[in-house]
Amino acid sequence: MKSLICLGIASLLVGCASPPSVNNTLPTTSISPGTSTAATTRTTITLYDYTIASPQGEPLSVTQLAHALKQADIILVGEWHSHPAAHLLQSQLLAALYQQNPNITLSMEQFTRDKQAIIDAYLAGEIGERTLVKEANAWPNYDSDYRPLVEFAKQNNIDVIAANAPKSIVRCVGRQGAEYLDKLPPHERLWVARTLTLTNDKYQQTFIDSMHHGNEAQTKRQFTAQTTWDDTMAETMVDYLKQHPQQQIIHVAGRFHTAEGLGTASRIQARNPKLKVMMVTPISDKVSLHAGAPDFTVKMQPLPQRYVQKDKMMAAMTAMGKRNTDLKCY
Repeated sequence: MKSLICLGIASLLVGCASPPSVNNTLPTTSISPGTSTAATTRTTITLYDYTIASPQGEPLSVTQLAHALKQADIILVGEWHSHPAAHLLQSQLLAALYQQNPNITLSMEQFTRDKQAIIDAYLAGEIGERTLVKEANAWPNYDSDYRPLVEFAKQNNIDVIAANAPKSIVRCVGRQGAEYLDKLPPHERLWVARTLTLTNDKYQQTFIDSMHHGNEAQTKRQFTAQTTWDDTMAETMVDYLKQHPQQQIIHVAGRFHTAEGLGTASRIQARNPKLKVMMVTPISDKVSLHAGAPDFTVKMQPLPQRYVQKDKMMAAMTAMGKRNTDLKCY
């Protein structure tokens, strides 16, 4: 698992189905439609299947999960990027939350602050999907994994928050450190959190433990880049709720940002301790949470191992690192 985390971080820092209808009955799990929670105890069979549990281990349906999250101001839904079950759960949970409370807002790691106007234009029907994908720099897996979320939002007049910081800026932070932000033109500085969390907290220790290489100074810069994502997403959501206090936010992001409240959640609460933040986190037979973690869990099959041979993995990381040669920083 560490090697997978490290590979993902390296790619970030070194180079740095139709939508659900609210009129349909929501499934208990992706295995079996219905309302019985008994189905949630079944073993997952395919990569689309999942089972939900409360922090105490009680089985839940999607509808029951939505009800359990009713009092949250912000719901952080972690994902393993490109995992079919994770993305299916996100769409079904968004629909269930909307059925329960139409004052729901979708926040996404996958779009950056500087692209908010493009997102808004798409939701308003002013541009087409291919324009959205191109001009908003949508992730390569947008069509299969994030289209259902955005289309549900569009059909039901749900705001979509482009929560993240631009990748090019974060990559330069990873190269130069937090001081890089002082070099940004005023309009670009608005695309990143006003302040970064650089204290030696538990999130930083978890990040360092996941790394396998680099000297202390390099690791510090890499963590600064990592928390730039989290602080920016946190600040974006906190600022939104100041303007729209009646809304509930569901935020989708990578598992490392959301699990156990260490990353984005801690940055949210540092900015507004009154906000109630709850986490929904994927687990598998190979990856679990620490005992007593406050997260609701979604158990699914692990994704296939990306690399078996170490040399293949290192070659891939080297290739990703070469993208950094084209990086232009101030």
